Amino acid sequence: MNVKKIGFLSFGHYQDVPGSLTPTAGDALLQAIELAVAAEEVGADGAFVRVHHFAPQQASPFPLLAAMAARTSRIDLGTGVIDMRYENPLYMAEEAAATDLISGGRLQLGISRGSPEPALRGAESFGYVPGEGQNDADMARQHTEIFRAAITGRGMAPANPQMTGHAGLLPIEPQSPGLSDRIWWGSGTRATAKWTGEQGMNLMSSTLLTEDTGVPFDELQAEQIHAYHEAWKAAGHPGQGKVSVSRSVIPLVSEQDRRYFGLRAQAEAKDQVGRLEGGLARFGRSFVGEPNVIAKELADDAAVQLADTVLVTVPNQLGVDYNAALLENIVKLVAPDAGWR
Repeated sequence: MNVKKIGFLSFGHYQDVPGSLTPTAGDALLQAIELAVAAEEVGADGAFVRVHHFAPQQASPFPLLAAMAARTSRIDLGTGVIDMRYENPLYMAEEAAATDLISGGRLQLGISRGSPEPALRGAESFGYVPGEGQNDADMARQHTEIFRAAITGRGMAPANPQMTGHAGLLPIEPQSPGLSDRIWWGSGTRATAKWTGEQGMNLMSSTLLTEDTGVPFDELQAEQIHAYHEAWKAAGHPGQGKVSVSRSVIPLVSEQDRRYFGLRAQAEAKDQVGRLEGGLARFGRSFVGEPNVIAKELADDAAVQLADTVLVTVPNQLGVDYNAALLENIVKLVAPDAGWR
């Protein structure tokens, strides 16, 4: 049996449109907290949120994660992913450590260079501009390097001897031991997966790969995971890095499930290939159907088999009750037949 952690990933959409149960940002935030509580009750292992700026979605994860932490006791809490182009790495290190302490060491932070976004050069509006000879990806990695150093307790600022009685460098406070082992890099290619392994971070891979070789999505993602593990080992890091993958999983159990998603069972049962940021990208299929059928399909998914954690995306605008039932159906009806439990 290939035991896996199962978490949900919420995009945190809110919009006052017909049918939406999250017309406001407050609704989306408060319901995310309630869904984390419900996910723990039905036996899921994690509550993760997307982070997007300049869009009607969740944008500031740490207050939300801290609130989730205060209401839960067991499940992992995390992001998928924080765009490091936008982050002050030392302030983020303080926020992350404080949130991790509140949670009792359950924070799993997914970070990355970020994804296509509504704003043109949005990070520049936050005050972050790539240095001479740098691009956005370089700046994101530089911010990441500083952040990771800060959460390990490395000195980051010169001490004022008049205040401290000594010279030297001061670390950020608070510190949360073990947090540095729970940082995940969101990777969209085999090359960035290799880099992630070299850096000694865990690997987070979604339902989108920003490259295409013509092979099915799960096989390409499996290549990405193998490249990551090989790079981790070659770099001499201890143990083995962890891997999470995301999937859209909708078991059709109730009439409501069939009404909302029955047509998607055929329309989204195959990978999609399109252009993204000037290049080809491959989007993974959705798994929609009878629980025993999609369980078998997931059991045959090459990348899912290699992953430690599966994050299932949830339609958060349908409300807490619907998504809690969806998660319970995945945990109880899909996971055992897929060999995850």
